[in-house]
Order: sequence, then structure tokens, then C-alpha cells
Amino acid sequence: MTKTRMEKLKTLKTIAETLNQGHDVRATLDEVLKELLSLTNLQSGWIFLIEEDGSYTLAADAYLPPALSRKEKVLMCEGECYCLTKFNNGGLRRAANIMNCKRIESAKELHCFDTEGITHHATVPLEGGDRRFGLLNVAAAGKTMFDEEELHLLESVAFQIGTAIQRMKLSEYKQKNALLMERNRLAQELHDSVNQMLFSVSLTARAAKTLTKDENLQQMIEFIQNLSQDALAEMKALIWQLRPGGLEKGLSEAIKSYGALIGLNVIFTQKGSPILTDEQEHMLWRVVQEALNNCKKHAGTDTAYVSLTASSCHAELSIIDHGAGFCYEAHEGLPSLGIKGMKERAEKAGAEFLIESELGAGTKLSIRLPLTNQKGRTVQ
Repeated sequence: MTKTRMEKLKTLKTIAETLNQGHDVRATLDEVLKELLSLTNLQSGWIFLIEEDGSYTLAADAYLPPALSRKEKVLMCEGECYCLTKFNNGGLRRAANIMNCKRIESAKELHCFDTEGITHHATVPLEGGDRRFGLLNVAAAGKTMFDEEELHLLESVAFQIGTAIQRMKLSEYKQKNALLMERNRLAQELHDSVNQMLFSVSLTARAAKTLTKDENLQQMIEFIQNLSQDALAEMKALIWQLRPGGLEKGLSEAIKSYGALIGLNVIFTQKGSPILTDEQEHMLWRVVQEALNNCKKHAGTDTAYVSLTASSCHAELSIIDHGAGFCYEAHEGLPSLGIKGMKERAEKAGAEFLIESELGAGTKLSIRLPLTNQKGRTVQ
């Protein structure tokens, strides 16, 4: 067996071991890309994940030259290029040499940043089964052409990566489905048991009140009735959070429906139509839920104002009430676990979380979410 053959098998074996251990798509792609460059003595690489509608994300990159990594890799994250266009048109089925890369050409035209000698790159589609996931691109200084043997190796690696992506996405789907089923089970159990018991307590208290003329006892029974009704409302809100019945109609409808459920008048306004991923929409939804709960419990007002504003780069969501407010100083930390949870949820999604409040003057929560060129749902 030739040395070249041995090196190819070693490369494929090492990458296969890394991919087999991976559970998170982006982390695994980042690791395997660096391994590939090290094993093949190539200089730089990047991976695009491409959705069915043609939108894409820069899922991994390694050792990009300054010209391509400037300004948070803006040249790699925006706009079209030859390899993406050919992929989306169905014309890129095998590894190929890209002779005119728009991203590299754009970087050269800026003159003030170094491409480190990279002028061309190879590109190869990532496929698994009958699904196509994106593109693997690699380059090296002064390398203008990849020979057939090199392209064949890249195709083998790309097939491994595509198969691993398919496995990880399937695993992720199964985990999400299992979580959804468990949430539905809990919601059903709460509805069938605790919810019905609270309803029975409320009805019993109402009936008991008519059986006595003792004012003190009547007041106590009325207190029990009101308490059970409040607990019943809390339980309905909890069940709704476990199994939300509104996001399929869009974020705005879900917010309005939830406000009506907890007895809060929600005035919703929107400017622009941001395109959100499912994860981003879910994050905003959960934060609004918690904010409306806080408003209902603590603000002493029956109205909340929710606004969603979108530009080409950001979406901003604000929840405002003109209720009791509270004393808040940023350096003293957040005042409750609920607000801390909202902040953590927002920041995990890459958003900025802001809070403004003053005693007697109400509260404003704001989330500023960067929008990237990726597949999502248009909020209307």
C-alpha cells in the first residue's frame, strides 16, 4: 500500500472517530475542520450549513485570514457567492475547484486586509443519505488547484461529515420530541388531577357559603373560594406554559392569547417583520410569558404593552407596564430568579437583555436580538 493511500486512510479514520463522538453539530464541525486542516496540511477552512430555502449560516471556520475574519467575519456571513449559488441550483454534486471566489475577491478589493496568500479554494457538498446539508471549503496559500486525488479525499471526508450531521440532527429531534411528550404528559396530569381538585374546592366553598349565616365563617369560606380560584388560574397558566397552544399561529397571537388567559389586557404593536428561527421565537415567547406573569402578580395594573420592532440587523422586543415598579440598580444585580432566568435565556440566544424600573413608575424589559442570514419564520 502506498504512503499516500496510508495517509488517506489515517485521515479518514481520525475524522471518523471525532465525528462518532460528536453530539453537538457546531462543536463537532469546528473540531473536525481543524483536524482536517492539520492532517492535510491545508491552511484555512470553513463550513456553510444551507437550508432548503437557500439561506445559510457559517457553522464552522478555522484559521481564516484577516481579510475574511474582519468585522466579525461579515464577508463570510452575508451575501451570495459562486459555490452557494451552484449548490442551490443543484449544479454542485461533487468536489470542485472554485476559480473565482466572490468573498476572496471582495476581500482583495478592500486592500487594507491580508488574505495570507489565499486566492482559490476547493468546495465539496455535505450529504447524508438523500439530504444535502451544506458545503465544506478548504484553501491554502498559493494553492490554485486541487488535484483529483485531493478532491476525492475531500469527498470522502464530506460524506463522513454529512452522515454525522444527519445522525446528530436525528438525535436532536428525538430528544426534543421526548421532551415535548414529557411536557404534554405533565400538563395532562396536572389538568386531570390538581386542576380538577382546585375546581372542586372552589365549587364546594361556594356551596358551603350558602349553608351558614355566621359572618365570620362566611368570610373564611369566601377567602378559601377566592384562594382556590387564584390557584386555579395559576394552574391553568402553568399548564399553558407546559403545552402552549398559540405559537403555531405566530408569536403575536400567542402573546395576546396568554394575556387573556391570565386576565391581563395586552396591547401588542409591531413594526417590521423579523425572520426568526424556531429557537429565537421560542426564547422571545418564554421571556414574554415570564414578564406578563410578573406584571399580573406584582405590577398592580391590568394592562401591559408589548412591542416588536425589526430592522435588517436586529429585532427588539419590549414589555412595558405602568404599574408599581421597583427600585433597581444595575450594579446590585437582578431582583428575582424570574428576571435572572429571562436574562439568561435571552443571552443564551445571543440577545441583549435590558431592564428599567422605578418605584411607582412601572417597568420596561427589552430584548435586542441580532438577526443573521438564516432560515426562520416571518413574524406577522
